[in-house]
Amino acid sequence: MNTPSPATEWVQLVDAQDRPTGRAEKLDAHRRALLHRAFSVFVFDAAGRLLLQRRADGKYHSGGLWTNTCCGHPRPDEGLIDAAKRRMREEMGFDCPLEPVGSLHYRLPVIGDLTEHEFDHLLCGECETDPQPDPQEVSAWRRIAWPELMTEIAAAPDTFTPWLREILARCRPAIETWIDEHRAR
Repeated sequence: MNTPSPATEWVQLVDAQDRPTGRAEKLDAHRRALLHRAFSVFVFDAAGRLLLQRRADGKYHSGGLWTNTCCGHPRPDEGLIDAAKRRMREEMGFDCPLEPVGSLHYRLPVIGDLTEHEFDHLLCGECETDPQPDPQEVSAWRRIAWPELMTEIAAAPDTFTPWLREILARCRPAIETWIDEHRAR
């Protein structure tokens, strides 16, 4: 078994039921379209506005596109919630409590020879903290009301990441249920 160098990012390979099948270096998993575990975080404020980030232009794919609060991959043997909180701290400079709301499996081309082939876990949370993003990861951020987000995506879909569009096309009701239940608490 190869020992990863400190700079190497590893992802957990899974089958279609999200059962671990091995591991791969992150870029290699995207080049070979290997199914791997991922997460997508949606953080709302008390007014119900979603915190969006614009991916830094220098990212190896999807730079300059708007997306949900945070996305990433658990490392092999790293818990899902722990991984999501780690990435929120690394990318956005904060963390908050998160709750699972669903999952989906997709295979989406992102650029050149790279493919997002992921078993993606959706997590929602609420936080009022303004992010302090890492400029290597995030070039801008904003909060947007949920209905306005749907209008913007319909008007200019190519300004948003393919996975955000896929999540909203297939799992929007699960996120909206979380929003409604969270507001009722």
